[in-house]
Amino acid sequence: MDLNSASTVVLQVLTQATSQDTAVLKPAEEQLKQWETQPGFYSVLLNIFTNHSLDINVRWLAVLYFKNGIDRYWRRVAPHALSEEEKSTLRAGLITNFNEPINQIATQIAVLIAKVARLDCPRQWPELIPTLIESVKVQDDLRQHRALLTFYHVTKTLASKCLAADRKLFYDLASGIYSFACSLWNHHTDTFLQQVSSGNEAAVLSSLERTLLSLKVLRKLTVNGFVEPHKNMEVMVSERSDLLFCRSIGTDNVCRERLEKTIILFTKVLLDFLDQHPFSFTPLIQRSLEFSVSYVFTEVGEGVTFERFIVQCMNLIKMIVKNYAYKPSKNFEDSSPETLEAHKIKMAFFTYPTLTEICRRLVSHYFLLTEEELTMWEEDPEGFTVEETGGDSWKYSLRPCTEVLFIDIFHEYNQTLTPVLLEMMQTLQGPTNVEDMNALLIKDAVYNAVGLAAFELFDSVDFDQWFKNQLLPELQVVHNRYKPLRRRVIWLIGQWISVKFKSDLRPMLYEAICNLLQDQDLVVLFFNCSSPVDDFEFRTDQFLPYLETMFTLLFQLLQQVTECDTKMHVLHVLSCVIERVNVQIRPYVGCLVQYLPLLWKQSEEHNMLRCAILTTLIHLVQGLGADSKNLYPFLLPVIQLSTDVSQPPHVYLLEDGLELWLVTLENSPCITPELLRIFQNMSPLLELSSENLRTCFKIINGYIFLSSTEFLQTYAVGLCQSFCELLEEITSEGQVQVLKVVENALKVNPVLGPQMFQPILPCVFTGIIEGERYPVVMSTYLGVMGRVLLQNTSFFSSLLNEMARTFNQEMDQLLGNMIEMWVDRMDNITQPERRKLSALALLSLLPSDNSVIQDKFCGIINISVEGLHDVMTEDPETGTYKDCMLMSHLEEPKVTEDEEPPTEQDKRKKMSTRWVCGDLRTRLLLEIILITVFIVL
Repeated sequence: MDLNSASTVVLQVLTQATSQDTAVLKPAEEQLKQWETQPGFYSVLLNIFTNHSLDINVRWLAVLYFKNGIDRYWRRVAPHALSEEEKSTLRAGLITNFNEPINQIATQIAVLIAKVARLDCPRQWPELIPTLIESVKVQDDLRQHRALLTFYHVTKTLASKCLAADRKLFYDLASGIYSFACSLWNHHTDTFLQQVSSGNEAAVLSSLERTLLSLKVLRKLTVNGFVEPHKNMEVMVSERSDLLFCRSIGTDNVCRERLEKTIILFTKVLLDFLDQHPFSFTPLIQRSLEFSVSYVFTEVGEGVTFERFIVQCMNLIKMIVKNYAYKPSKNFEDSSPETLEAHKIKMAFFTYPTLTEICRRLVSHYFLLTEEELTMWEEDPEGFTVEETGGDSWKYSLRPCTEVLFIDIFHEYNQTLTPVLLEMMQTLQGPTNVEDMNALLIKDAVYNAVGLAAFELFDSVDFDQWFKNQLLPELQVVHNRYKPLRRRVIWLIGQWISVKFKSDLRPMLYEAICNLLQDQDLVVLFFNCSSPVDDFEFRTDQFLPYLETMFTLLFQLLQQVTECDTKMHVLHVLSCVIERVNVQIRPYVGCLVQYLPLLWKQSEEHNMLRCAILTTLIHLVQGLGADSKNLYPFLLPVIQLSTDVSQPPHVYLLEDGLELWLVTLENSPCITPELLRIFQNMSPLLELSSENLRTCFKIINGYIFLSSTEFLQTYAVGLCQSFCELLEEITSEGQVQVLKVVENALKVNPVLGPQMFQPILPCVFTGIIEGERYPVVMSTYLGVMGRVLLQNTSFFSSLLNEMARTFNQEMDQLLGNMIEMWVDRMDNITQPERRKLSALALLSLLPSDNSVIQDKFCGIINISVEGLHDVMTEDPETGTYKDCMLMSHLEEPKVTEDEEPPTEQDKRKKMSTRWVCGDLRTRLLLEIILITVFIVL
């Protein structure tokens, strides 16, 4: 592409590509796409976006196309890669001048230079760093800023490379330019400190912007540029935060905002340095703790700190307290000197007065609900709670951060802080005057601390007595001002219920929760309270008297709330209730069953809420058992969507959707056309070979037990093809799962099963003959072949004939080899049912007059007798021995109160085992007796 003639044409097409008219825009985009691989195109783009007289939008688009081209065509091995000559010209042009007047375009140019540097610096672009260093020294403000901006993006990009060779190059670069970076940071910081009192706002902001950029460069070099940073003295002396922090006071809002960003960046340097180089950080522990604690927990910070700074300081304290590198072993002698040194510094700093002050100030100052929070809760309780409990908010939001710091410090120094917290509790015994809002907030804060420290206070608080004498009466106070405290009390109980709470007190708690749920203004209470049934000591008999009331109120709550997070939590509680009471939920779920389709439709844009609905449906189907068939009009389309990999929502819904599919099959009384049709989703799922493969195999087994004939006739051909492909690439454990499906098909349908899975059986036969070395796989091979041999003799004969041709052996010879291997590997089989099956399968051969079989007579009898011993147990009532695997046709499985009732699939499995095996003990004994008589005669 000739630059002179092409520039005008490219400029014209770029101008068209900025049009809002799609008739003009689309052809221009297509033309630009065709030019992407043309030699010289990116040189034209460089000339366009560096021409400041052109339209900003055109220049912006040229930069973007150039940047995208680096990703696609800059690497040597890329299709249509740029030539080395053009790349050399482009590299030189990119760093010719740093005078871009538009900030957004300047940032994009810096980013694309960094992209090139990632691939070419320093080997193909050794002049980049020296050019940047020289450019940041110039006196021109614009050139200096743009060069510094580029310097930062290049450093950031090079620091992110992870290969060992790239790390070595960055270490070399950092050691070479670190002194310069430090001087740059110091220079711009000094300049800012000199100008901050001059009153020239533009100069102050300009200087502060350079201070920020130079600190960003220094951050990357400090954290990522050294293996052992403490060996470089310059790394350890860059502390200017005190001065910067002081200068933030009294400045105007614009300047203060920028200055606060710089201060936060400085704390990020410390946090990153501590995270990446804990032992190098050891000399800074004392200073960092003094700095953070003085501003956050003493009068020094009052009126001058800002929230993000407090959060960062708390995170710094937390990381020092929790850092495993600073925790000595139980045997001090086994600890490294570096660990002991850091631990010594920590212990010297966290004295009793310091810890006491931190604990008291966290509780009495930072835990207090603010006026803004109280107002927000009053106006929007759901929004308040969702914001308060959101995700990783502890890292960025003040309240969650203070709570996490409290938990970590209390855990680390619980012996010191437990008496402090107990003393605060003692001062709050008895009722609180509802007119004294401050006293109510203090009690709320202390209760918050007691809840957070529940596990640490286990031996120090008699929670049962406290619940009866203090907390339960407070839940009964109905005054409007007491609402925040009632909310905190029920949350506190939720924290303790799985730690220390007597089972006999639970009915009193259920009664209290029912009362709270009837107060619509306290909708947020239950959202923050742990599920009343979500604990290890739950007893169904205690909960049943409250089941109807609780379920009804929870359902009403589910309908009333609007926030997705709230609905998800209420659904979680409902799921817990359904799961715990199981079939006893059936009389009360009608309203929920009718509401869930509407909720599913409303949650189309909220996949996480749909996941919660799926979980609820799983427990609902388990609770309804065979009656869940009435849900199929809603249930089956939900499963269809959730497990269809061609639908975008499957990314979120697949795991829960598969589990719902499985429990639906397990509880289905009979097959339906719609339930059978869903299996069309299975083939793509098997191709994924994901962590959900095990559940997929369980689903396939579910169909086999539910309706083997219809299922195998419809899907066995495609399923067998998928299995053949899987067996070539999955692990031994995966092969076992595949073969178990085949074995179940043979067990349930001995006529159709062998025909449908015929392509897999030669592989099984070969594995037996060749002596598969993995015992579990060999055991499964023998189980499959035993089913064929025992239940479909004609098919076994045809298979033996086919394998004889494959191995080029006589059938008798091959049969003898198989029997010999079978007898030899009998010990690989650990399951009694399979051992019994193998014995019967081999015994079924003995009536034959085949000399090969007769030669193996002793081995077959030996394993048959062993199999008989394996399945015989003494009947304690009669004193006789009986087959432990035999169940009479009149016998029903016994279920204890603690056990869940059997699912429909459990019953089908039991019936299939009885039908296939019959009275195996009798058959086995008869075979042995007949053979023995034959020998004697």
